Amino acid sequence: MRQVLSIVALVAVVAFVGQTVAAEGKGKAICPVAGKAANPKCTVDYKGATVSLCCGKCKAAFSKNPAKFAAKANLQLVATGQAKQVKCPFAGKPVNPAQSVTVAGTEVSFCCGGCKGKASKAEGDDQIKLIFNDKAFEKGFKVTKK
Repeated sequence: MRQVLSIVALVAVVAFVGQTVAAEGKGKAICPVAGKAANPKCTVDYKGATVSLCCGKCKAAFSKNPAKFAAKANLQLVATGQAKQVKCPFAGKPVNPAQSVTVAGTEVSFCCGGCKGKASKAEGDDQIKLIFNDKAFEKGFKVTKK
């Protein structure tokens, strides 16, 4: 009985945390240079939107070579709601919501199981680079606001 109550309590906590994270998800930015929480006062203009960084050193590094950090900056644009998915980032075709994966906390949909499978095989930074590189970003996402 004690195990059942513990499991129920754990499920309730996980559900609560999941709802809290989902409600707060938009606007939470991770520095594309250092991978730390971004400072909303430390920003750069990027692709008609705003990328937040954690500090002045990261801002300088990003400004010097934005291409080096493009995939993570593109992910930040989507994660913060400044860019929306409009097509499959691999094929440029309409997406099927049933063919989705979560990439660094952000849901991305694909046109078919083949594209989803390609995305699912990669992990971590490799997955981010695969799905959010500039070519894939141009095919699948559109910046919606600055």
